[in-house]
Amino acid sequence: MTGSEAQAAAPSFRLAYVPGVIPAKWVRIWQERLPGTPLDLVPTSAAEAPDVLRRGDADAGIVRLPVDRTCFSAIPLYTETSVVVVPKDHVIAAVEEVSAEDLADEIVFHPLDDTLDWEQPPGRPAIERPATTADAIELVAAGVGVLVVPQSLARLHHRKDLTYRPVTDVPQSSVALSWPEERTTDMVEDFIGIVRGRTVNSTRGRRTDAPEPERKPAGTGGARRKPAGGKPAAKGSRGGSGSPKGGGKRGKPRRRG
Repeated sequence: MTGSEAQAAAPSFRLAYVPGVIPAKWVRIWQERLPGTPLDLVPTSAAEAPDVLRRGDADAGIVRLPVDRTCFSAIPLYTETSVVVVPKDHVIAAVEEVSAEDLADEIVFHPLDDTLDWEQPPGRPAIERPATTADAIELVAAGVGVLVVPQSLARLHHRKDLTYRPVTDVPQSSVALSWPEERTTDMVEDFIGIVRGRTVNSTRGRRTDAPEPERKPAGTGGARRKPAGGKPAAKGSRGGSGSPKGGGKRGKPRRRG
């Protein structure tokens, strides 16, 4: 079997990720530590991510919370700032941040794939909810309304004619590593170690593909041998008795007649 055939036959770790997530850092660390195990990226929408994991189309996923904790394990990674996307000539573009109350007179789009857990979105609702965040961005660019999203999605859908500002007092989106609890495999454990920042030599790390250092057999390598009896002979000893010269209690000096 050639090297390329062996690589193709090697089991891969499949990582799903949702829009706005950039897994490049973790992928790079995986490739450095486990070069013999390919990592395949599986892009998916936030809504479809749970089904992708349930079907086994991915071993784990970087998803948006919440997840169903009855069947999925999850390790929170970070929480994103929520921002409002507006045209560059909008009055909001002139300030550093706004509150939900500042959006009261604005038409605020609430797309069907929205990732913020709203009780009640701010502002005035649009006549119809856009199907996707990308569709909502197009409407914002047309000057119809504004859109509140996690900052990573504002960056993902960046346009030269749009900008965004942080919004206070609104829900935020948290991102987590998640996987089916019943399928916590060795490769999943490897990736958990990476996202938690464990070093390659961590006692909790499972393994790496690096070979272990060669160990010399006992009794080789010029090691010093201990003398018989397990104790080193004292310096200046006679006949190996272990008694130093002049050792023991000294008597009084004899007077010279």
